[in-house]
Amino acid sequence: MGYYITEAINYITNLMNGFGIFSGFFLIILESIIPILPLAVFIALNVVSFGPLFGFLISWIATVIGCMLSFFICRKLRKKFDNRYKDNKQINKFKKYINKLSYSNLVILLAVPFTPAFAINIGAGLSEIDPKRYFSALMIGKVPMVYFWGFIGKSLLESITDPYTLMQIIVMIILAYIASKIVNKFVK
Repeated sequence: MGYYITEAINYITNLMNGFGIFSGFFLIILESIIPILPLAVFIALNVVSFGPLFGFLISWIATVIGCMLSFFICRKLRKKFDNRYKDNKQINKFKKYINKLSYSNLVILLAVPFTPAFAINIGAGLSEIDPKRYFSALMIGKVPMVYFWGFIGKSLLESITDPYTLMQIIVMIILAYIASKIVNKFVK
């Protein structure tokens, strides 16, 4: 079984290398618009195909671009959505929650690897969040998330139970929080 998985990974990475970095960008941007696709797998494939640093950069930039595309699509549809669901209490509650998020909390929410980014993108697009503010929060918050999925290289269970890995992620989230506090002074 392991042989077939290795062969499949080799085939996919060779295919991605044949198309160049655009394949890595395309897969991740597509995942931001179609959230059922496995972002963690795409990030890991980028790291394997293009190396740790370049794969990380491709994944991070594409994730931010994809999230902003999703944000702007929702922003464009906001009036139609508001007219259709103006009386829905759950939707209004979620939009208020997103509007009330502090900048630092938004960054932390985006940084946590298990947060459904598509829901945050939709909520932010339908809310009153300033696009520049959301963009800067994405730039900071997606670093630990992409790092987690790209550099861990272990099964999900091993990553969660390994104290060293958990410490790395916690340190990166704390650094993202500190960076958000600094950037927040300039974004207001």
